[in-house]
Amino acid sequence: MSAGRSADGREVQIPLQQAAPSLALPLSAAVPAPPHRSSNPRPPCEPPTQQGAPAGFLPVRGGFRDHFVEAPEAKYCCEACRLVLCQPRQTECGHRFCYSCINDILSCPNPVCPADMEPLFKDKIFRDVCCHREIMALKVFCRSEANGCQEQMSLQQIPDHLNVCPFFEVPCPLGKCKERMMRKEIPEHLAWKCKYRESTCEFCKNKMPLTELQKHKETVCPAFPVSCPNHCTSSSLPRSELSSHQHDCPKAQVSCQFHRYGCSFKGLNLDMRQHESSFAAEHLKMMATRTGLLETKVEEVKGELMERYKVLPALSTRLSDLESQTDDLREKNRQMEQKLAAMQKLMSSHTEKLLELELRSLRQLRDEMESLRGTLDTVRTRLSALEQGGRGGSGSAHTLASLETQLNRHDDMLSVHEIRLADMDLRFQVLETASYNGTLIWKIRDYKRRKQDAVAGKTLSLYSQPFYTGYFGYKMCARVYLNGDGMGKGTHLSLFFVVMRGEYDALLPWPFKQKVTLMLMDQGPSRKHLGDAFKPDPSSSSFRRPVAEMNIASGCPLFVSQSVLESGTYIKDDTIFIKVRRRAAQGAPMIP
Repeated sequence: MSAGRSADGREVQIPLQQAAPSLALPLSAAVPAPPHRSSNPRPPCEPPTQQGAPAGFLPVRGGFRDHFVEAPEAKYCCEACRLVLCQPRQTECGHRFCYSCINDILSCPNPVCPADMEPLFKDKIFRDVCCHREIMALKVFCRSEANGCQEQMSLQQIPDHLNVCPFFEVPCPLGKCKERMMRKEIPEHLAWKCKYRESTCEFCKNKMPLTELQKHKETVCPAFPVSCPNHCTSSSLPRSELSSHQHDCPKAQVSCQFHRYGCSFKGLNLDMRQHESSFAAEHLKMMATRTGLLETKVEEVKGELMERYKVLPALSTRLSDLESQTDDLREKNRQMEQKLAAMQKLMSSHTEKLLELELRSLRQLRDEMESLRGTLDTVRTRLSALEQGGRGGSGSAHTLASLETQLNRHDDMLSVHEIRLADMDLRFQVLETASYNGTLIWKIRDYKRRKQDAVAGKTLSLYSQPFYTGYFGYKMCARVYLNGDGMGKGTHLSLFFVVMRGEYDALLPWPFKQKVTLMLMDQGPSRKHLGDAFKPDPSSSSFRRPVAEMNIASGCPLFVSQSVLESGTYIKDDTIFIKVRRRAAQGAPMIP
């Protein structure tokens, strides 16, 4: 390995194919030893470049230490390390330095040129391309000169030569061996010296590294000769035949093949044949006894099966009854659903009538308000006239006091009617926009102004009108952050679902378990609505029975990015539509 520099100035090891040459080789007499170097180099003033020279042979620090054929001229030597320049840099004062040497100088406070003590500036130091080209053309001896190579070449030809030089030191090509040798010695090393060279087992003829050969023979070689563990006459046999030999070995310990019938004899293979011939009658008796027991067991099992078979008709009849009951329950369930649909239609018609009555009352109340305002204006006119014309008489003062009393009474009645009118307006708006089928369509006008209010922190979020799963069901609403909330703040529109306290919560099952779908409506012709859905977490406080006016909101902080929202057809006439829909989970009870 040789060394160079990475783009960030750190020293790195650079491989030269299989290995890199040694850099500490003899120098010509004209090149002196380098002086002491700083241990804290400054990051390079420029990224190191090769300027036409390969990177694999650059020294770690300082200049080239190669053995030059002719002593280099002084103009090719670094003013700091006095070695032949590596990646030369020229200063404003005309002196040349190695790339690493000038960086060491620049790392000092108030750097100066060591040749003339002139101050140095990083932006006035440049590459000396011409000098670099001349240095790379200088003739040098091969870096494997100490091993016997007599080749001469230019400095820039060193990497190409070292890749083929027979005297260059390289590691073993097998990779596991740690030895190094000259390239020309590799064939001999692989043939005789390397302990990882390929070898052939003389028994099974398989090939493997020499280091694994002995272990292979001792443990797994199928053709390696082994002796019988029972010390029989077969003193040597292949390892692969040892298992089959155990069945025939005369000295192997075996059990009688009739041990499953009760024979307990154990002995050598040699004695087993005599045992089987002399105990044949006993073995037959054992088999007959075992056969009798099995026949008895079979009869018992047959009797149990017959008993169970007798029960099957009754079970079949019961199953048929259950199926018919299930069909009846399904029919009743269908009828209940029809009745529920009819009730919902009836409630819808009643709601329309109620809205009509509320509207009629509201109109009557407004007419009364208008008449009261007219009466009040008349009284005020008369009062003004009396104040101007009757200031001198006592009778006029009495009339003025009565008119003031009447005016105050009319003011009080007008205040009461205004409060009732505001309350009726609010109730009318809620009844007019309320949904009782579990679906909310929320129209948000003035999007740009509301978005600016959210960015400025005036109105961070908006609440929708309430909607219900049924006339006596859950009460819910939606909450939106136009400028995002939490992780989506400033980048997304955040949309949440809120469970509110309703009038019929005591009759409803808790926690709330119905699936919720949040959707941003596309107002363009493609109708590519954006939506997300979630199932409520039963352990979350957001879906338990509310104890306050509403629970903590739950939903999607990253519902839709503002770039997608504002670049598509989701905003039209400065208005967006948000849809919230709930759907009961499978197997959940029907909620009105």
